[in-house]
Amino acid sequence: MADYSKRNNWLQYEAQKDFHRIMDEAAEELAVDRPAWMQQQAGDGELAVLPAEASERALVAKLTPTLDKLLRQHNLGRSPAGRVRLRVAIHQGLVHLDGSNGFPGEAVVTVSRLVDSPVIKDALRNRFPHADVALIVSDQLYNDVVCQYHDLRPDLFQKVLAELPDKGFAQPAWLYVPNENAAQDGAREQSPRPDDPSPSEAGTSKPPPVQRWDHNKASGPTIFGNHGTQNLGRGPR
Repeated sequence: MADYSKRNNWLQYEAQKDFHRIMDEAAEELAVDRPAWMQQQAGDGELAVLPAEASERALVAKLTPTLDKLLRQHNLGRSPAGRVRLRVAIHQGLVHLDGSNGFPGEAVVTVSRLVDSPVIKDALRNRFPHADVALIVSDQLYNDVVCQYHDLRPDLFQKVLAELPDKGFAQPAWLYVPNENAAQDGAREQSPRPDDPSPSEAGTSKPPPVQRWDHNKASGPTIFGNHGTQNLGRGPR
C-alpha cells in the first residue's frame, strides 16, 4: 500500500482490513482460488507465491484492471488519508517453498525489489496522482506474456530501470498504469540525451539496455508483489 507509514495507528488498522477485503473481492471476480496462494504477510501488503498451475497470462491481464475498478469504488469520496492505493509487481521463477523464515529464491528477491523501486513509487506519488494502482513487471514477463498475447496493450507500458542502489539491484522492467499511457507520459517528461534517437525514429527516449536471464519458467510457480517490502504477489502495494 502506498504511503502506509504516513497513516496513524487507526488508519493503518483500517487500511489493512480494506486491503484484504479488496484482494478477496478481486480474486472472487477473477475466479481465482486465493486460499491456494502461499502468502507472507506484512503490514502494508503481502508476498504471494501462486500455484504452479496458475496462469501468468490471466494474472498479468486481469489482476491490475480489476484492482483498479475496485479501488476506484472504494476510494470514491474518501479523503487522501483514507485512500488505498496499491503498487503491484509480478515476476516468475523458482522458489523454495519450505524455507524456515519465508520463501528463499532469487525470484522472490526480484519481485520485492521491483515493488519497492523508486520508479513505481514515483508513478503513484507524482506522475499519476489520481491513479489507484500501478503495475511493474519484469522484462522477462513483459516479453513472454504481454508482448505475446496483447491482453494489455504493450505500447502502453513504459520501459524503466528499477533501481535500489543500496541493495545492489538494477534491472530493466515495464511500468503500466490502468487507463493511462505510461509510455507516452514518460516520453514527455524525460529530457532527451545526445545519444537518444530522435522522436521520428523512436517516439520515446532511449530505453535502458535489456538484460536477459536463462530461465526455465515452466519449472517454478509464479510470484507477484505488492507493497513496499512485501508485494502482492507482493503483488499490490
